[in-house]
Amino acid sequence: MKYSYFITGFPGFLASSLLEQLIIDHHSSIHHIYLLVLPSQEKLAIETLKNIKQSNLTTEQITIVTGDITKENLSINPELMHDLKLKITHVFHLAAIYDLAVPRDIAYEVNVNGTANLNKWLRNISNLQRYIYFSTAYVSGKREGKIYEHELMVGQEFRNHYEHTKFLAEVIVQKDMKDIPTTIIRPSVIKGHSETGETIKFDGLYFMLNVLDKLRFSPIIPYFGQGTPEGNFVPSDYVLKATSYLAINPNGEGNTYHLTDPSPYQMWEIQKMLSEEYLGRVPKVHIPLSATKTALHIKPIRKLLQAEAEAMDYFTIHSSYDTSQAVRDLQASGIKCPDLKDTLKPMVQFYRKYKDDETKHIKIN
Repeated sequence: MKYSYFITGFPGFLASSLLEQLIIDHHSSIHHIYLLVLPSQEKLAIETLKNIKQSNLTTEQITIVTGDITKENLSINPELMHDLKLKITHVFHLAAIYDLAVPRDIAYEVNVNGTANLNKWLRNISNLQRYIYFSTAYVSGKREGKIYEHELMVGQEFRNHYEHTKFLAEVIVQKDMKDIPTTIIRPSVIKGHSETGETIKFDGLYFMLNVLDKLRFSPIIPYFGQGTPEGNFVPSDYVLKATSYLAINPNGEGNTYHLTDPSPYQMWEIQKMLSEEYLGRVPKVHIPLSATKTALHIKPIRKLLQAEAEAMDYFTIHSSYDTSQAVRDLQASGIKCPDLKDTLKPMVQFYRKYKDDETKHIKIN
């Protein structure tokens, strides 16, 4: 059987990489791929598409569709809507605001209202076989202890507007699961490719590399806090391969998956490994997290260090993400999350090569 995919969030890193992964894994069964792109991103989307390995498909099998998830009917040209409603079999929703420091109104408009609009639009797709929604493991908010894949609404509070709005969006998705065949993907913090280190954005774990780079001439490298919480970071290729598999496999329907590291390190261990890999040195002293966060609230300091104060909140919560459903349903595929320490060398090599490329750093306000 031939399938037609509809992907939001292109030409973002995850959506672009997922497109490539889907072509690699399922090219023989793909009839067509539609990429929803903001009008302001259309030129970039065309250029990005040129660089994606699509030798297994013809250019006529991929269509860029301009639109906006925050608008009614996704602001898609009505003349195209008829074909989309009849042909689409799989919808991958990746469009979102991922910034930890995002203001509430922007996060709510895109993450919550955008998802509500998309879910409403899905009801018009007559041949829909699967809706794959990209959530985040951090819909758990400030909860501590073991976090299970089947859990969502347990009265938790949140560290930032990103977490809260992704939680509210997943609430919408889960309510619609009774009518829409859905797979929910909850990755932890995504880093670059496990083997090449490639990424297009230095955020998340890369904030630590930014700080280490600025401290490289310091006589002492510090730990930030005691570092006892788990740090959960997963390479992009693991998330993409797992999503590509679970999106098509019948077992994926109706399930929520933690695509998180099943054997994570504590934050102090990660700081130590990164410092050793990047600087060849081991941290010696501990700086209280409160002092670090206070310093990062001072604009010149956070801009100098290229790190968001909100990132420090992930050094404080003792959460552990259960991956039982993901491990069980991925077992037949052979897809596993690699050990973080085995991915640090290519990560650091890629960072070292591109650390002066401003386009790869997020804007610190």
